[in-house]
Amino acid sequence: MINNRSLLIVGTLAAVAWLASNTLYVVDETERAVKLRFGEVVEENIRPGLHAKVPIAQTVRKFDTRLLTLDTDTSRYLTLEQKAVIVDSYVKWQVVNPTRYYEATAGDEMMAIRLIQPRVDESLRNEFGRLNLQEIIAERRDDLMIGPTEELDSLMRNELGVAIRDIRIKRIDLPEDVSAAVFERMRSEREREAREWRAQGQEEAERIRANADRRRQVLIAQANERAETLRGEGDAEAAGIFSEAYGQDQEFFAFWRSLNAYRNSFSGDGNLLVLEPDSDFFRYLRSASPSNGEGGGQSGTGNSEE
Repeated sequence: MINNRSLLIVGTLAAVAWLASNTLYVVDETERAVKLRFGEVVEENIRPGLHAKVPIAQTVRKFDTRLLTLDTDTSRYLTLEQKAVIVDSYVKWQVVNPTRYYEATAGDEMMAIRLIQPRVDESLRNEFGRLNLQEIIAERRDDLMIGPTEELDSLMRNELGVAIRDIRIKRIDLPEDVSAAVFERMRSEREREAREWRAQGQEEAERIRANADRRRQVLIAQANERAETLRGEGDAEAAGIFSEAYGQDQEFFAFWRSLNAYRNSFSGDGNLLVLEPDSDFFRYLRSASPSNGEGGGQSGTGNSEE
């Protein structure tokens, strides 16, 4: 009796354990699940936690919803001007619709990768085909992939139930047969830009130089005008001083002017003056007395002949 009772207890516990293990299941925080009944989805997008199902009749498929990386193969694409580029890229993707993902891939990650990779290749081929090589080199790679990422994300959500979070370019290379030609064209382009900058610099220098010369001429003209004005004012003031002095003693002023005239007339060698002896020029060389005046006139005549 005791052995039978023990076997019954053990059997009951085993049945309960089996029933619990086939009825209860746990969905992890990094997962989403779908419940199937004979292969048909009866409950979608089961959230993390403890859940129950009908044993044998129902099964549960769990899917990793963390961000996954697809490292694509290196591919050769043609640009707008039919130049080849070698592109190495990778894709970040994530399951967002477990039901659609299960229906499209049967929950097989490798099948999902085989479906995503051709779509990525096609999207990149179209994107590089609408750009020329200069635009591909000049643009930031993150900006270059915005369009393909958004387009492919919308498509994959509908087809596979996955979101394309990001497409990134690891490297862009040129084939060896076109690298030399491309580098030469880039060098020529940079030399052309350098010539344009030099020409603009020379033009700016000429403009600055011409402006400086013009300002110099204006300043010189203004200075000359100011100098002439000051000189005229000085001459006018000097004439005024002379006039005032002449008015104070006209006889002395006439005598002083005559002395200056004598000095200027006889300063050089071989000077000759032909004047009348009683000319006013010799007025201050003649004596004031009548007897000496005649002698003075004779002296004046002698001096004029000399």
